[in-house]
Amino acid sequence: MNPAWQTFLCDHHAVIENHSVIHFGDSAAELQNTRTATAVLADLSHYSLIRFSGEDAKTFLQGQLTCDIREINPHKAQYGSYCTPKGRILATFLLWQQGDDFLMQLPASLASAIQKRLSMFVLRAKVTLTDVSNYWIRIGIAGPRAAALIDTITGTPSNFSQSLQVMHEKEISILYLSQQRIQLITTLGNAPEFWSRLSQHATATGAGCWDWLTIAAGIPVILPETQEMFLPQMINLDAIGGVSFKKGCYPGQEIVARTQYLGKLKRRMFLAHIDTAQAVTAGDPLYSSDMQDQSSGNIVNAALAPQGGFDVLAVIQQSSASTCRIHWQSPQGAALEIKSLPYPLPDSIATAG
Repeated sequence: MNPAWQTFLCDHHAVIENHSVIHFGDSAAELQNTRTATAVLADLSHYSLIRFSGEDAKTFLQGQLTCDIREINPHKAQYGSYCTPKGRILATFLLWQQGDDFLMQLPASLASAIQKRLSMFVLRAKVTLTDVSNYWIRIGIAGPRAAALIDTITGTPSNFSQSLQVMHEKEISILYLSQQRIQLITTLGNAPEFWSRLSQHATATGAGCWDWLTIAAGIPVILPETQEMFLPQMINLDAIGGVSFKKGCYPGQEIVARTQYLGKLKRRMFLAHIDTAQAVTAGDPLYSSDMQDQSSGNIVNAALAPQGGFDVLAVIQQSSASTCRIHWQSPQGAALEIKSLPYPLPDSIATAG
């Protein structure tokens, strides 16, 4: 987190740990407001930003990532992932174009290692990787009035019609994640003014509230605990445009494509609720009666839910989700209440239970 930005947030009552805003004084009230208020805002410094610049940046990324870089332009962002040669995901990200450069947003806990690994494959390509997390401040706005607030701040109607559209203004970029989730990207010099103006109409919340919104949107975020656990289709990246089956080679492409075309995908990601007071964390195992003592899945992401307990994204054996109760941590653990995802899956199983 940029030190000057951290000081600004602390002056506005933020409680910060490990460069992430925990809350602004009342985490429980902030979580309730995230569900009910017309607008909330959150600092997104728990994500880092890597810039790819140079005349070969587009070609380099096309050969490394699961998404089709040709579909990204200054007005269109894309979800994607970076895999091992075995097709297992090392990181998920959001990627957009700014001028001739590409910006990759991913969890701060992974950014340094991913940047180092990608840099190993640059070789003679004319591309430079730079961590610009401290230069670009990112602010999330959510709720029914999010778009109207953005229009007020920028003075220009956004006119967004579909998710992942991007609009660039002189002092700010606007990333339209969905109808009620928008991200602002701006410089440190402008961020305090934008935050102050937004906070007059929106409730400031901690990072956990934004994480809950991301889970509710069905967007997976790979963390250190879940690296190399999943193929892209397991976490529904094919459903949200994060993997292309029409592009050329990238690490793991052969296995990802084989899974797609031979129909061997046995596990999918589900949205669910777990009614427990114990902490649910990424990577936690799941069980079902048909698998006996063998795990039938794992938690991808978890966040405290406004109604109590935890809302989660979980990769589960599809046959188990269709026929059995899924339990957290042990065959006798708390049961998962499967919910509907906000988007359709390419195959027939979208919800179960």
